[in-house]
Amino acid sequence: MTVAKGKKALYENDPNFSDQALENAINNLKIGWVAKSIQLDTAITDSTVLTSSQKNDLKDEIDNVPHLNMGRYLGDLLRHTKSIIDGTIIPVNDVAENPTPTKFFEIVGEIQSLQELIPSLTGESAESKNRGVNDHVGTLNNKFLETEDSSLPTFTSLEQTINFIDRAGLATDTLYQTAIDDLKTFVVELTGDSTDFQTSLDNRSNALQTAATNFDTALQTHPYDLKRNQLITDRNAINTQVSLESANIKSIRDFTETLAEKDAFTLLARDPAIRKLLTNVAQNTNWKSYYENYETNFQNLNPIYDDISRDADRNVVVEEVLRSRGLPDVIDSLDVPAVANKALLGPYGLDSKGFGEEGVTGEVAITEFLTQLRLSTIGSVYQKSERLLKKLNDLDKELVEQELDANQDSDTIS
Repeated sequence: MTVAKGKKALYENDPNFSDQALENAINNLKIGWVAKSIQLDTAITDSTVLTSSQKNDLKDEIDNVPHLNMGRYLGDLLRHTKSIIDGTIIPVNDVAENPTPTKFFEIVGEIQSLQELIPSLTGESAESKNRGVNDHVGTLNNKFLETEDSSLPTFTSLEQTINFIDRAGLATDTLYQTAIDDLKTFVVELTGDSTDFQTSLDNRSNALQTAATNFDTALQTHPYDLKRNQLITDRNAINTQVSLESANIKSIRDFTETLAEKDAFTLLARDPAIRKLLTNVAQNTNWKSYYENYETNFQNLNPIYDDISRDADRNVVVEEVLRSRGLPDVIDSLDVPAVANKALLGPYGLDSKGFGEEGVTGEVAITEFLTQLRLSTIGSVYQKSERLLKKLNDLDKELVEQELDANQDSDTIS
């Protein structure tokens, strides 16, 4: 069931999903050398003259001080999130005759499936398996703008660090920015008929690398060293998240399909004939055991416990079940025939031993039942009846406790 209100407006409009929130957050980081670094990364990426190989080589060369080369990893971050929105993160199978490109809807649908499949099969959350929502699309879900503890969000930390370094006005910072501008201008002004520009490109690349090294050396002195360390920490956090998401999303089709198939094979166990077949063909001992013990475990499942919270006090649960069954059903131990009949007819495994009707309802039966239960037979018939009734009530409670244990064991994923 879904909420109906507002659906008509949805039908008449597209959601226009985008990573605009992330772009806005990155815009706040465009300060000083970071802004120029981002501009350079964009210029290299958008160049129509440089080949893909030249672009990759150049980006790798000027990444000699990765935590300062923020245009590279922030650019990679944006390219990553855009590939999720447009679905290109999952490559189209070139073998297929009419391949269907992935869509954002499919990716989200697969993620949602895992939120149900993983707990169903493992009894643990998808997050515990690094397959939660944020393990796939945390970059789009404001992961770098929010925090669950007292630490600063990654982007907040970056903005403060960048501002601190920029306000210092270090000479090496200025030279680094000049080298970035020089390389960016050269790349932008390259034309289709440019010839023999590789040497000039290499010279500017080398100059930028040297400037980055000098800038980084300056940042290794106090008080900038702490900020430099923070740049490294925040960059690692971003790259680690992008790598996790990329690996998870690219494998999500196969991973979800595998889990769905395993879940389906557990459902097939409901059919006795199919269960017998699966028991015979399963080679894995865990699967074979699941099928072989399925009927026993299924019988241990008791609907009466379905509505009782696992967190409820055990004694409360037992008392609720006993009351639902009308137990204790014999209250007065002085009613010797009732106590004897309870012992004979109840699920206690006691044997009448063939003694006659009088014995069943009298002291003979009470004494015999006490003997079978290895209890004392000393005292009057009423004392014996009281002793037997207490034991029977205890056994009622024990039986319910055993049922509860069996139900929870069979209903607990292992």
